[in-house]
Amino acid sequence: MKKVLRITLIIIIVGIFGATIYYLYQKSKPKPVVYETKTAFVTNIVKKTVATGSVVPRKEIEIKPQVSGIIEEIYIEPGDIVKNGDLIAKVRIIPNMINLNNAEARLDQAKIDYEDAQRVYERQKKIFDEGVIPAAEFQEYEISLNRAKSELNAAENNLQLIKEGVTKDSESSSNTLIRSTIEGMVLDVPVEQGNSVIESNTFNDGTTIAVVADMGEMIFEGKVDETEVGKIRTGMNLLLTIGAIEETQFNAYLEYISPKGIEENGAIQFEIKAAVELKEDFFVRAGYSANADIVLAKKDSVLAVEESLLVFENDSVFVEVETEPQIYEKRIVEVGLSDGINIEVLSGITEEDKIKVPK
Repeated sequence: MKKVLRITLIIIIVGIFGATIYYLYQKSKPKPVVYETKTAFVTNIVKKTVATGSVVPRKEIEIKPQVSGIIEEIYIEPGDIVKNGDLIAKVRIIPNMINLNNAEARLDQAKIDYEDAQRVYERQKKIFDEGVIPAAEFQEYEISLNRAKSELNAAENNLQLIKEGVTKDSESSSNTLIRSTIEGMVLDVPVEQGNSVIESNTFNDGTTIAVVADMGEMIFEGKVDETEVGKIRTGMNLLLTIGAIEETQFNAYLEYISPKGIEENGAIQFEIKAAVELKEDFFVRAGYSANADIVLAKKDSVLAVEESLLVFENDSVFVEVETEPQIYEKRIVEVGLSDGINIEVLSGITEEDKIKVPK
């Protein structure tokens, strides 16, 4: 009995050992690699570069005052449509005290001269009416009175100009009334009633009262990397995607490429500008961010494969074509235009060939 148990135990141990050896052997055997295959197809190949930027009005004007003073009234607000010459704001002048004092003194002197000339004129007119003095002599007193009157009017206007910036004879053309210089939409009014403003002169740009732009003519302003700028030229078509208007794209054409690059984050960028063809159903606001696809080259209905299927070796380009199930041979191909995903195949394969997908 003991002998039978011993033999049975030995058999069990040998069986377990053998099973373990077989399991480890099967696990160590390499699994056969099964490669997927793909075929060539006919498609359109478009090579393009992307420029990032924004859409802005072609004509955007900053309205500045011609006199310094305080904003007394503002007649517009952002979003209003204005025409050339429409009233935007009114400025109240704060007069210079020295100039004001001189103007008041000039007016007082002009009044004295006018009153004196008028008394002399009236006295000489009585003598002239009695026939004592000739007409030629009386005419000189009349001229003196007119000169004194003209000086009085000039002094009054000068004082009013210093105080109010406008004369009684030219209120409609006063430089205290700020008017729009173009027709368009008011984009911004950076001042408020009561703010001080400075006139535009040779030493100062002046305070901007309003920004007016023609929203019917927009351009795309963007930047292109130096590696791509040599491939583009003015007149090329652009496909514009505006971030705030995702459901449509706008056509544009390139009209300007900067001759000088600007370094940004270690790369040289060149500014470009393109005229945008607007659509009636969409209102494009100034400053929308946008991306422009610039078509560098395009081929329609050409045989192509996925670029990831190509194998590059030295100066040759080839693919592995299946000749029998899971058996492949190298075949050199001639390639053309690529869009970064698909590449044109000029020769070497057909649509029926099954191409190995590299692992």
